[in-house]
Amino acid sequence: MRSLSERAAPRAMRMTPPTSKPMKTLTGVLLAGALAFTASCDDFLNVNINPNAPQEVSANLYLPPLLYWMGTSPQFDGRFVGRYTQQWFIAGGSLSTWDRMGYDPSSDNGAQQWRDVYWSHGQNLVDMMRIAGAEERWDLLGVGYAIKAWGWMVLTDLHGEIIIKEAIDQTKFSFNYDSQEFAYQEIAVLLDSAITLLQRTDGAVDQVYLGRTDNFYQGDRTKWLKFAYGLRALSLNHFSNKSSYNPAAVIAAVNSSLASNADDALAGFPGTNNNDRNFWGRTRNNMNAYRQTRFALGLMDGTEFGGAVDPRMSRMLSPAPDGVYRGLDPNVIGFGGLPTASQPNNLQGYPGAGGLGLPGRYLFADKAKLPVMTYAQLQFVKAEAAYRANDKATARLAYINGVSSHIDFVNARNTDDAQAVTAISAAEKAAFLANAGVVPINPNSLTLTQIMSQKYIAQWGWGHNELWMDMRRYNYTDIDPASGKQVFPGFTLPINLFPDNSGKIVQRIRPRFNSEYVWNIPGLEAIGARALDYHTKPLWITQP
Repeated sequence: MRSLSERAAPRAMRMTPPTSKPMKTLTGVLLAGALAFTASCDDFLNVNINPNAPQEVSANLYLPPLLYWMGTSPQFDGRFVGRYTQQWFIAGGSLSTWDRMGYDPSSDNGAQQWRDVYWSHGQNLVDMMRIAGAEERWDLLGVGYAIKAWGWMVLTDLHGEIIIKEAIDQTKFSFNYDSQEFAYQEIAVLLDSAITLLQRTDGAVDQVYLGRTDNFYQGDRTKWLKFAYGLRALSLNHFSNKSSYNPAAVIAAVNSSLASNADDALAGFPGTNNNDRNFWGRTRNNMNAYRQTRFALGLMDGTEFGGAVDPRMSRMLSPAPDGVYRGLDPNVIGFGGLPTASQPNNLQGYPGAGGLGLPGRYLFADKAKLPVMTYAQLQFVKAEAAYRANDKATARLAYINGVSSHIDFVNARNTDDAQAVTAISAAEKAAFLANAGVVPINPNSLTLTQIMSQKYIAQWGWGHNELWMDMRRYNYTDIDPASGKQVFPGFTLPINLFPDNSGKIVQRIRPRFNSEYVWNIPGLEAIGARALDYHTKPLWITQP
């Protein structure tokens, strides 16, 4: 059964962020249906030009809505991706399509990032970059290239083939898809441009100008440069199953990226009205039916790592009313017969749908900051790359940095909105890191199971795109030869897969229904996307 927030998703998609935005009407293309309206209304719109208002505005005014959606739209889709990866489960009266690795036919569920990359960003990002280039604002232009690279990466990682060459072309009514291989080539080119531009200090580069509308880094060009390197590291590490994979290049990119938690890309929320509250906050009413899974809990309660109870468990996850931490089985309807006092609370920390107006927990609070990229995440990328390069000493150090910094991250996020959660103490942190079941003393004893499980924990609740990419790269249930356990220990595939899967596991999300399956049938047919089991077709990037 889908939650109220899911059933209302198409309406929610039409909401716009409350941040400053250009006075110019949003004219980006929502592939491909919006084009029909645009083409037929040009003459009408032209007679409504206001001679007393600017038709072109300062380039930095485009930035706030772009950043808003970078922080928020992955969470829209995270309601669904998070069930593929068993971060959470809907405790309803039946097993949902997504918990069975399916999809909702004739629905835009799972396609918010599609909508926002092509429309909310779309022409607005093009215009921002055009104006910034003309004015030699190389810092803002570099930010634009990084945002564009981010957009193509999140889309191709979710959907596979996407539209790039013909995107934002207002003369077209249907669009041809590009291969995922081309998408990754384009991402590399865009990041090269972003890195080159963000190193420049000439022209009209100006931290004050950029900082007026930069909610992530307050105009700090050097942090945006680190962000671009972080994107490069993530994209290069996705090639891990290919012969072209280059661990040294991944490590080099991480070393040039975020240097500490102070460099994390965080979207802040002042909490003054609905849309400028955290999407996971209780007030926005998007997560009341969701509960943590048994799999996610097992990575933290000592089940999988020698009895070492992770101090983050009681700061990230939610107990039942009786104070015991439990997780739900996605193969079992509802709470599986648990009495009311034993049923896990909602992710804000309250029974049922409670918690309105009360302090939340971790990321699930109205003013909690949502990450787009973190230092901890990238340290685990480095650890994996070094491990694959057989540099176990480097892998172990990066792994320790990842775990340690994420503990600090959890403490920080639990202060964003005065959450009623006790901070992890220095003693708790030290004891956890000293546990040999968590951090092996001998670098040669480190395993992929440890690296990827800790990365999962660090991305739980926000890093849905990268987390799902990790699980697909390891085919969900691959065995780590070093540990003899699954890379993601405790993860089990759904027993009753969605009927359209034909017994196969999910690999991608279908393109957005209301643009592609309504307006762009020829494009879909060319890539086989009208097949009922298209969502089980493996991605190019995860194949050898």
